[in-house]
Amino acid sequence: MKQTFIQEYKERAPIYKARIVKWNSEPSITKVGKPTNIARARELGYKAKPGVVMARVRVLGGTKKRPTVSGGRKPSKSGRFFSRRKSVQAIAEERAARKFTNCEVMNSYFVGEAGSNKFYEVILLDKSNPSILADNQYRSVVMQNRRAERGLTYAGRLHRGIANKGYGTVKFRPSKRANDRS
Repeated sequence: MKQTFIQEYKERAPIYKARIVKWNSEPSITKVGKPTNIARARELGYKAKPGVVMARVRVLGGTKKRPTVSGGRKPSKSGRFFSRRKSVQAIAEERAARKFTNCEVMNSYFVGEAGSNKFYEVILLDKSNPSILADNQYRSVVMQNRRAERGLTYAGRLHRGIANKGYGTVKFRPSKRANDRS
């Protein structure tokens, strides 16, 4: 199942193209009945039970463009395009968390891209659902408030610099920017 999804994406299969065209016409944050890539969703903790909500988020990918400089020409202001400190996936998780205020973000995964748009599916857990509170794995996630905004999901841990372990990762903590000596 996982290989089929990867193959569809690489070959730009007609099913994939039709799916992307449909997603482009939908709102940027859409509630989804079931995951598009069920194998990847299950790897990240998805279970088909009440209280588990799936949302598809459309985010503009690529580098961030700064507006033109006003008030004189300065060499320090000459840059126009800058890479974001946060990943596009982390931004998608934050947007889903902002839309579904009664839910907590568990994880997310990439499902497709069209031009400059990237699509991610976010796994959300309803905080007040009894079946979620009864599940030990989900309860520990729901007890953490505002996970996506605080960078506690895996995508958030990456931009905070704490997802890596082992030798040579000392300069990542507490953040890459704090350890920048230049």
